[in-house]
Amino acid sequence: MKFTCNTKELSVACNNVMRAVSTKVTIPTIEGILIECGSDTLSLTGYDFEFGINTILSVDVVEAGDIVINAKVFSNIINKLDDENVTIETNGTSVSIISGAAQYNITGIDANDYPELPSVNNGENFKFNQNQLRSMVNQTIFAVADSESGNPVYTGLKFNISNGMFTLIGVDGFRLAIRKEAIDYSGEEQDFIVPKKTIRELIKLIDDEDNDIDVSIGKRHIVFEIGNYSIISRLLDGEFIDYRTAIPKAISTTVLINTVDAVNCINRTLPVIENNQKNPIRCMFDNDQMRVSTVSSLGRVVDYTHANTSGERVEIGFNSKFILDALNAADTDEVKIEIASPTSPVQIKPINGEGFIFLVLPMRLRNEN
Repeated sequence: MKFTCNTKELSVACNNVMRAVSTKVTIPTIEGILIECGSDTLSLTGYDFEFGINTILSVDVVEAGDIVINAKVFSNIINKLDDENVTIETNGTSVSIISGAAQYNITGIDANDYPELPSVNNGENFKFNQNQLRSMVNQTIFAVADSESGNPVYTGLKFNISNGMFTLIGVDGFRLAIRKEAIDYSGEEQDFIVPKKTIRELIKLIDDEDNDIDVSIGKRHIVFEIGNYSIISRLLDGEFIDYRTAIPKAISTTVLINTVDAVNCINRTLPVIENNQKNPIRCMFDNDQMRVSTVSSLGRVVDYTHANTSGERVEIGFNSKFILDALNAADTDEVKIEIASPTSPVQIKPINGEGFIFLVLPMRLRNEN
C-alpha cells in the first residue's frame, strides 16, 4: 500500500476516528485504526465492539492495500507533522511515514485480524436535520445516566418517532428530560435507545451547515451518516420508563419565572454547599417571589428573585445541580414551573407549548434551626 494525502485532513480524520478506538480492552488490533486504501480513496475505521466511526478521504493512491496501526502512535505522529502532505507506504506489516524531512518507520498489524463491523441490512431509513438534532440532544442528554449501576438502559437516549413527531427522552432516576419536534416521516413507529457515548460523539461531528443526517436502524444496531463520516453503534435493550405516566397530572402551584434570574439566584447559594446530596437548596414559592436558601457547616445563604406565582404557597428542596441542569437546558427566556406537592416531581416547561418538559425529583427537607 502506498498513498499521499493532505496532512491536516488526515490529522482531523484520525482524531475523530480514534474516539471509537478501544481504551478498555487491551487487544492490539482494536487499539488500532484500520486503514484501507482503494483506487483513489482512503478509509479510516475505529471500533471497540460496541461503537465505531468510519470516514473516507480522497487521496493520491500509488498502490492499494490495508493495514492496522496503533491509533495513539499514528495520531501522535500525524498531529506533529508540519509539512502540507504526507506519504504512507507499507511493506508487509512495516509502515513508513514520510512528510517533509520527517521519516518514521513503525510496525502495523495485518488488517485481516481486524473485527468486521456490524451491518444494518433491510433496516428502516429516515433523516434528521443535524441542527435540530443537536438542539434536541443538548436539552435531554444531561438527564441520561452516567453509570450502569442502576438500570443500564438509562445510560442511553431514547428515540421515539410516531405520527409525525420525533421525541427524545433522557432519564437517570432523579430527573427526566423530554424534547419534541415535528418530523417528516410517515413510516412505522420507531422506538430505540442509543448509548450516551454514541450520541456525544455524533454531536461532535455536526458542523454549522443546515444538512441532514441519514439514519439506518436495525434490530440491534444503528448507523448515522453525517458528512463523510459513518457512526455505527449497538442499541440498548431493556425496559424503559413509561415517561408519560411519570408526569404529574394535578398541579397545585404554577410559577412563571425568568430563566436567567432563576439560574443566577440558585448559583449564588453554591459557595456554602459542601455536598449536593447532604445540603439541598430550599426553594419557597410565594407572594410573587422565589426565595432560595441553604445551610451547611460552611454557613447560611438566603436569596430571592421575582416570580409570578399562582396557586398554593409551597416550600420544596432540590439538589442544586439537578435543578440547574434543567434550567440551563431550557432555551426560552422564561419558564413555567409546575408543582403538584413538595414530594412530587417538579415540571419545568416553556411558557407556551410543550416542546420540552423537564422533571426533577425533590429532596426531603429537614428543619433548620
